[in-house]
Amino acid sequence: MILLDGATEPDQVDISVGGGFMVAFTCRAPDKESENEDCVAAIPYGPDAVVLAVADGAGGLPAGRRASQTAVRSLEQSLNVAAAETMQLRTAILNGIDSANEAVLALGNGSATTLTVVTIEGRIARSYQIGDSEAMVVGQRGKMRAQTMAHSPTGFAVEAGLLDQRDALHHEERHLVSNFIGMADMRIDMGAGIQLNPLDTVLLASDGLTDNIHIHEITEMIRKGPLNGAVSSMTSLARRRMTVETMHQPSKPDDLSVVLFRKPYKREVKSV
Repeated sequence: MILLDGATEPDQVDISVGGGFMVAFTCRAPDKESENEDCVAAIPYGPDAVVLAVADGAGGLPAGRRASQTAVRSLEQSLNVAAAETMQLRTAILNGIDSANEAVLALGNGSATTLTVVTIEGRIARSYQIGDSEAMVVGQRGKMRAQTMAHSPTGFAVEAGLLDQRDALHHEERHLVSNFIGMADMRIDMGAGIQLNPLDTVLLASDGLTDNIHIHEITEMIRKGPLNGAVSSMTSLARRRMTVETMHQPSKPDDLSVVLFRKPYKREVKSV
C-alpha cells in the first residue's frame, strides 16, 4: 500500500500503479498546530487494478487522525485477504468498507471519518462514497463524466437542483456532514462502473480542496497536461484562498488532500 498522511509536513508521491499514473498530495491546514487528519492511499489489487482512497477525519470529533488512519489500514487488510481469495473487487470493497466502519466504531472514542474510494480495474472506474470527500472523472475537454455527491445538506440540495454549486461553497451549513465511517447507520453510496476514455482524469479529494475551489476551476486544471502540474496548481490555489479571505471567493482553512489518476493513451493498431 502507498500511504500518505502528511502529519506535519506536506507529502506527495508520483508513481505508476494499476496500469496508470498517479499523483497524490496531502498537507495540514495553514497555521494548524495539530496533525493532519486526512489520509490518502493507493492499494494495488492484482496486476491491472488499484484502489484509491481519501479519508478525512472528522475535525469536530475526537481523534480524527486516528479514525482516518484506522479506516484506511482496515480497508487495506480486508483487501489483502480478499485478493488472496481472488474475490471480485466490488465485493471486496463493500466488505472492506464494512470492516473499516467496524474498526473505527471499535475505537470507542466517538471518532469518525469520511471515506471516498475509487477502484480502477482495467479501464473501468467505480466510486464508493461515505461523507463529503469527493471523486470525479473529467474528460480531456473538461466534460464531467462522473461525480460523487457530498453526504451533507448542501450536497443533497445541489443534487436536487435547489442550490447552485457556487452558492453551496458559501452556505452556512457547508460544514455539516450526515454520513461517516464510525456510525452505526453508515451507508455506502456506490456509483455505476464507468469506462475510462483515453486521457480521462480521475480525481479524489477531501473538502479542503472542494470547499476552496470551484468545480469549473478544478475541471479546467485537471483535464489535460501533466498530473503533477495540475496538483501543484490546485493545491497552491486552495491554500492561498484558505489564508486570504475575499468577498467573492470561498475560503475555508482545512487539511487538504488530492489524488489524480490517469490511464496512458494506447493507440490501437488494426491488422490489414
